[in-house]
Amino acid sequence: MVRRFRGEFHQKVDGKGRVSIPAGFRRVLENGDPAWSEGKSPEFVIVYGDHRRQYLECYTLEAAAEVDAQIAELPRGSIERRMLERLFNGQSLPSSVDETGRIVLPAKLRTKIGLDDTAYFIATGDTFQIWKPETFDEVEAARTEAWLDQQPEDFDPLTLLDKTRGG
Repeated sequence: MVRRFRGEFHQKVDGKGRVSIPAGFRRVLENGDPAWSEGKSPEFVIVYGDHRRQYLECYTLEAAAEVDAQIAELPRGSIERRMLERLFNGQSLPSSVDETGRIVLPAKLRTKIGLDDTAYFIATGDTFQIWKPETFDEVEAARTEAWLDQQPEDFDPLTLLDKTRGG
């Protein structure tokens, strides 16, 4: 059964960079880790990316393997493959959830996204993102509002799904 990340949460970050993963997110991480079993810590991948990325994107092991497979289909030695390998594999960090449901975000990653004492978690389907709350509001929430403002007053975003079926 494929499980999706759902919801948004504000979580406290302590001085050592420890932050609790929302319980529902932990279930998805467990489901997306083929080696996970009761009593074990689920593993996942944090992609921090290049200087333009203002958030951390967290992939289940299965979702990361899907991206890896797509990258491997590109011609070996091509600039596209090399760049994707660098941005996805090189600028990422394997991680795991500890027995208390927390992860440790290294200082390098906290500094990169300007994270202080609160992290904003938002689901994005088969991944979730971790943002500094103020940055999310300034960048992504503003982008979403601007896009919605361009739509008709009675716009229903689910109508976009009709286009995926050729409708």
